[in-house]
Formats: sequence, structure tokens, C-alpha cells
Amino acid sequence: MKNHEKNHKWIEHTNGLSLSEVNGTVKVPKGKSFFRTLLAYSGPGALVAVGYMDPGNWSTSITGGQNFQYLLMSVILMSSLIAMLLQYMAAKLGIVSQMDLAQAIRARTSKTLGVILWILTELAIMATDIAEVIGAAIALYLLFDIPLAIAVFITVLDVFVLLLLTKIGFRKIEALVVCLIFVILFVFVYQVALSNPDWASLFKGFIPNSQTFAEEPKIGGETPLTGALGIIGATVMPHNLYLHSAVSQTREIDRKDPEDIARAVRFSTWDSNIQLTMAFVVNALLLIMGVAVFKTGAVQDPSFFGLYEALSDPSAMSNGVLIAVAKSGILSTLFAVALLASGQNSTITGTLTGQVIMEGFIHMRMPIWLRRLVTRLLSVIPVLLCVLFTSSKGTIEEHTALNNLMNESQVFLAFALPFSMIPLLMMTNSQAEMGNRFKNSLIVKILGWFSVISLTYLNLRGLPGQIEAFFGDQASSASIALADRIAYIIIVAVLALLAWTIVDLYKGNKRYAERLQELS
Repeated sequence: MKNHEKNHKWIEHTNGLSLSEVNGTVKVPKGKSFFRTLLAYSGPGALVAVGYMDPGNWSTSITGGQNFQYLLMSVILMSSLIAMLLQYMAAKLGIVSQMDLAQAIRARTSKTLGVILWILTELAIMATDIAEVIGAAIALYLLFDIPLAIAVFITVLDVFVLLLLTKIGFRKIEALVVCLIFVILFVFVYQVALSNPDWASLFKGFIPNSQTFAEEPKIGGETPLTGALGIIGATVMPHNLYLHSAVSQTREIDRKDPEDIARAVRFSTWDSNIQLTMAFVVNALLLIMGVAVFKTGAVQDPSFFGLYEALSDPSAMSNGVLIAVAKSGILSTLFAVALLASGQNSTITGTLTGQVIMEGFIHMRMPIWLRRLVTRLLSVIPVLLCVLFTSSKGTIEEHTALNNLMNESQVFLAFALPFSMIPLLMMTNSQAEMGNRFKNSLIVKILGWFSVISLTYLNLRGLPGQIEAFFGDQASSASIALADRIAYIIIVAVLALLAWTIVDLYKGNKRYAERLQELS
């Protein structure tokens, strides 16, 4: 018996509350002012907002601004509004049902489908983690001139930072994340303020028009459509929905009082919308940087290396004030600091999400530091191989390869997203799951289905282009044809798996509703 316990001490079976070690541990005041109560509920929204301003967003927004001025500002706005709707439903699911999204899906689907969806979601998280590794490693290289191969290994050490954070309490983790968000916000507000953008054109860009999703013109290998798809793909990510449905349960709630549950839903929504508004501002500032900070066409290399160099180059700046500041190196240094802050923020939230989906889908728990170490080592392997294989070919090839790896790793997000969005909408539409009071209203249902179908369509429509990118910029017509065939096979497989998921969820929810009726 002792040997059995010893062999399994790192991995435990679990089927309890989501993030049970912090579930319901944060006390909230009763009968206090709106702002005092909002402060108590603030925090989970910040953890979620991090995913909307991670390193994967940066080059897409800045490049979109460089190529199409303020045209794609409306895409950032629409993506943010859809994100607010989805995150509201995710938080409500967790608070009302006391299940995170992974637990809810698993409870209504077969074991086989649950394992498949777990693997798919793990791949999506790993893809996000690759972008974090690249962003953090490049930031260390730019700030401290640490060789990239060593910098990649150093990113593994953040597991010890995470271990320390778990000892100081969940509220302090939320506070740290908020502080890092403000660092990122400050950097880009400062840089944009110096650029003095054309405010009239900027606000006009918030109104979508026929050119927003057009396939012409093609600038720098990008059309407005591909630029819009890049921004959407980098903004709305599946892991945020799982995370929010779990961390929304960290507040203490009187489950016997429907008014207390309603209050938790209301203030969690306020928290989420405020934090996602900040994420929207950051993404908008990134696009404005592409338009106003740099001269048009000045950024030839949209990678982090290229952006850092451009911010160090006075000839790339758009006005005299920026030229003077660029000479001092402040702009490029602040950019690298923001990149490092973004990577560390994503590390914290990515690890929590990994724990949520592992416990929810396959009922397995391991220490949070071990979970982080395993996933980070798996993510480091492709980055390290990329650095080792290209370092001998020259700096440009190495930088280009890292940028391509980061962009291509995001392909998993395109077809993983529907498997979180559609179950979330089905669950929160259900009276059996949410009760008559908390199920989605008609307007939320309409907006929800419109958002889900639109995002799914746009992500799958952009999939052929993402697969083509694996073959490089000089791909032959035969390679492009092969890429398209692969993409269409993947699309068919995604739609088939999605149909299986919807049918399983429908049947599972129907069985649950029948049981409730029998008990009543």
C-alpha cells in the first residue's frame, strides 16, 4: 500500500470543485458601496484579459496598422466586444453551475470525446505557450544580450516564480497580474502619446466598411482580410473561456441565496468588461503604433526583433519628438520590458488554465509547479530546435524562423476555438444547466450564435492561408495546392468532430433535464 501511494504521489484523481485549493476562498463584503464591492470581485477579469494582449497579438496589430492605416481598428473593436460576450457567459457558467467549462463539457459527453477534446485543448495551450517562450526569450536577449538558446532555457525557470506565487495567495497573484498589465499599458500609451496620431482618422477606423474584409489590395504579402483574420485569431483564444469559468468561482458565494449568486454574476461581468476594455486599449495602441509611431512602410520586419530595431532607428520615426527619444534607446527598451511583462503574465494564466482542463476533462491533478515544468519543457523543444538549426545560417534566418514558428503555432487556435465557444453557448442557453433566471436571454442567444458562427467561419476560412505559411514565402504552386488539400481535410475533420460534440452535448443535457424533472 505504501509503495502504491509513493508511486502515485505526483498524480491524483480528482472530480471535485474547479481549482479546489482557491475555490470560494476570496471573501467579499456584504452591504458595501458599489465600488467597494467591485474591488473585491476585481481580479479574475485581469487574469483573462492577459490572453487578449499576449505576445501573439503584437505583430498582427502593428503590421495591420503599417499596411492599412486605421482600417482594421474596427476589427479590434468587434473582437473585443465578442470577447466580452463570451467571457460573460464563461464567468456565469462557473458561478451558477459550480462547474468550469471543461467539467461541464465532460459531464455531458462520452469519455472518448472528452479525451479527444482534452488533447485538442492541450495542443492549443501549448501553441500559446510557444508564443510566450519566444516572446520572453527574445525580451531577455534584447534587454540583457543573453544568447537565444540560453534565454529559451531561462524561460523554464519561471516555474520557480510560479511556485513562489502559489505560496502567497491567489489575491496577490491577481494583484501582480494587474501591475504587469499597467506596465504594458504605460509603455504603449507613452509611445503613442509622443506620436500625436490623426485622431479623426483613428475614430473613423472604428466604423467597419466594405474594405475591412476585402481581398485587395495586397501590401507586404497581406490583404485586409488576412490582416483581420490575424487579429481575430490572436485575440479570441479558447483557453480564456476555460480559465474564466474556473477563476470566477474563487469568490465566496452563499449558494442558498439566489440574490448573492446574481450579485456575483453582475460584479464578475463588470470586472471582466473593465479589464477587457483595457486589453482593447492595448491592442488599439499597438495598431496606432504601426500607423503613427513609424513612418509608413518603415517596418519591413514585423517580428519582435524588427520592431525593436525600428524603435531604435530614428529614421523610422514619424516625427521629431519620436526621433529624439528613439536616439536615447528608451522606446526600444520599454518595448522589450513590456514584452517580458506580457510573457510572464501569460505564464501565470496559462498554467492555471492547464490545471483546469486536465482536472475537468480527465479528472487528473498534479502539483501546479510540475504541470508548469512539463508543459514548458514541451513548448521549449520546438523553439530550441528552431534556434539551434538556424543559428549557423545567420541572424536574419534565425529571427525569421522564430517569427514564423510563433505565427504557425497559432494554427491550433483556429480549429480549437469552436470546441470551447459552442459548448459554452449551449450550456448557458440551457435552462436545465442555468435555471430560468440565469439562462441566456434572447438577445444574448442571438448575439452569441452570431458571434460563434462568425468566428468559426472566419477562423476556418483563414486556415488554408495558415497552412500555406508552413511552406514558406516562395512556395511552389504544387506546395500551395498540397497545403490547401491539407487545410480542407482539417476543416472537414473539425466540422465532423464539432457535429459529434454538439450531438453528445445535446443528448447529455437532455438526460440531465429529464433527471431534474424526475426529482422535482
